[in-house]
Amino acid sequence: MSHAPVAANAAPMPEHSAAYRRRRFFNWFPLGLTYALLYMGRYNLTVSKTALGDLMSKADFGTIFGVGAWVYAIAFLINGPLTDRIGGKKAMLIGSAGSAAANLGMAAYVSHVLSLPDPKAAPLALVFSVLYGVNMYFQSYGAVAIVKVNAHWFHVRERGTFSGIFGIMISTGLFLAFDVCDRILKLVAGDGPVTPQHTTWVFLAPAMLLALFFVIEAFVLRDKPSEAGFEDFDTGDASSGDDAPQPPILEVVKKMFANKVIMTIALVEFCTGVIRNGVMHWYRILGKEKMTAGMAEGWKFTSDNWGLMLMVAGVIGGVFAGVVSDKLFQSRRAPAAGFLYATATVATLLMIPTLNGSGWALGFLVFLMSICVIGTHGLLSGTATMDFGGRKGAATAVGLIDGFVYLGTGFQSLALGYITTKMGWFWWPVFMAPFAAAGFVMLTTIWHAKPAARGA
Repeated sequence: MSHAPVAANAAPMPEHSAAYRRRRFFNWFPLGLTYALLYMGRYNLTVSKTALGDLMSKADFGTIFGVGAWVYAIAFLINGPLTDRIGGKKAMLIGSAGSAAANLGMAAYVSHVLSLPDPKAAPLALVFSVLYGVNMYFQSYGAVAIVKVNAHWFHVRERGTFSGIFGIMISTGLFLAFDVCDRILKLVAGDGPVTPQHTTWVFLAPAMLLALFFVIEAFVLRDKPSEAGFEDFDTGDASSGDDAPQPPILEVVKKMFANKVIMTIALVEFCTGVIRNGVMHWYRILGKEKMTAGMAEGWKFTSDNWGLMLMVAGVIGGVFAGVVSDKLFQSRRAPAAGFLYATATVATLLMIPTLNGSGWALGFLVFLMSICVIGTHGLLSGTATMDFGGRKGAATAVGLIDGFVYLGTGFQSLALGYITTKMGWFWWPVFMAPFAAAGFVMLTTIWHAKPAARGA
């Protein structure tokens, strides 16, 4: 087995004052909530699909989300390096404002379609592909912004803990998107059934909340400790010992593509994109089909509480991955991620015989898989990017790696839209299993990787 040549960084972790920790909390907590609201304004598309019924088919949903995912992936190549240049605060403000506007646009278009004599004649899939693509362009600022900002506030030995925070914020966003949006639909429907006419609120709610947090972040968020009255410090990552000015964008991009560890993580995260969204979107759609066919039991419970399950899974996965990587593996990220990937591989294969059961066994397995993939994603995209990209290249690194996540997401969206429609649900876990196994194998090649200081 070969390993990338790396060296542990000798920069010690400073003793932070209570005042510093308090100010850091008021920096990352609203930032994390804004990121969670971006998730709400991203995955609300899945809730809208179930509410719109025949107006958005499974194939339409797969196309719309696939287009959005690929726009998101490509946008990272621009917005990652741009964020390294302009800073995380400006990036988050751009992202939250743009996503709010795009969600308002989707709400307005749904309202327009439903006002037509024949709503099914409207080109909803085409227009939504454009509007959702715009949304996902601005969404791409969120991940690079949160990593760029926190790269200055957390030492490398603290970042496993940050991975847990990152996972919790992701899972909170999933809860907001799936469960809160669903509850909003039921609230506006009152005593009657949820109909397509209520769908606009799935987009209006995150738009209004993102606008609110845009204002909050404009006053609260700071890119560096020095901007909040504290001293900047050596965070012990790949930028350690580098006091030169921010390098040109192309130089940073070239450095990221030449880094074998970062490119391996990017390929692993492609697999994460396939598995994470392959479970997150399609399980709920399967559950709705099972209930429509008269099956309740576990299907109803898991479908009604899908966002809560994802939130709990994200908290467990994020905290586990972060604490294990920091405490047991000296801030090496691959071993913790590898264990989660191995577990996901076994769980994916076990899904196959449970597809036609009561829903309880499959519900447990997809919950377990969600722990694995959300924990891995938070650790690799949220933490390893800071480690190996360094403070000066953190946004470019997360842009590259998250771009691969959404290349995988777009691929699975189009593939599973076709597979579940034309071939049947048996092929759903069969499609995901090779990606789970491939992710584990690739992680073994960077098992001992840690960031090297400049000149190390």
